[in-house]
Amino acid sequence: MSSGRSVGEALERLDAITRRLRLECPWDREQDERSIVPHTVEEAYELADAAGRGDDPKLLDELGDVLFQVYFLALLMEERGAGDLAAVAEQCSQKLIRRHPHVFGEEEAGSEAALAHPSPRTAGEVLRNWDQIKSSEAGREPGLFGEVPENLPGLLYARKVQRRAASGGFDFPDARGAMEKAHEEVGELAELVAEGGRDQRFHEVGDALFALVAVARKLHIDPELALRAAADRFRARFG
Repeated sequence: MSSGRSVGEALERLDAITRRLRLECPWDREQDERSIVPHTVEEAYELADAAGRGDDPKLLDELGDVLFQVYFLALLMEERGAGDLAAVAEQCSQKLIRRHPHVFGEEEAGSEAALAHPSPRTAGEVLRNWDQIKSSEAGREPGLFGEVPENLPGLLYARKVQRRAASGGFDFPDARGAMEKAHEEVGELAELVAEGGRDQRFHEVGDALFALVAVARKLHIDPELALRAAADRFRARFG
């Protein structure tokens, strides 16, 4: 489905609409980053749901909602002189080039990055290179787990922590190793069901879930989306 407009024309129209809403709509005038971001998160979840369902018309609609969030937040930055949409796009472009030296080569990505991270052969190697290049960028919080947002949903937070640990060399060699650890953690939990204290059960449930996130990660499955899909199947059976 096409709007009949070019990409540039459509984006210019969205920019004009966003600016008019900011000026003329009482609700939009009152917003700032803190009040808007909860809507941004909600829209991202709705986008993920549409993608998971394979619903292209809904995906098209939700992509538009997320795109509007980007335009609106960039406009708020522009108003206080902290940046604008062009700066957002340019910084993103530079970041993608810098973190893909195997695609853009020495001339664009920088010779040091290209030499330090030779062309990866698998998607896993691409991710490891990405994390290593990211950790060496100026302005990053120090430490292996620097800039891991603590307000992520639990499953996504666990996956991101595990990915950072993996970039530092601490990881299971394959899904089988992760699965063995998950069996171990579930076994420890089973032993506490009958006789363990509440605190012990609490920690063992967390350990078991954390281990299952590692299994999902090694299988290249998003644990958040997998759990939501399971809940949806359960809901449909009892609905």
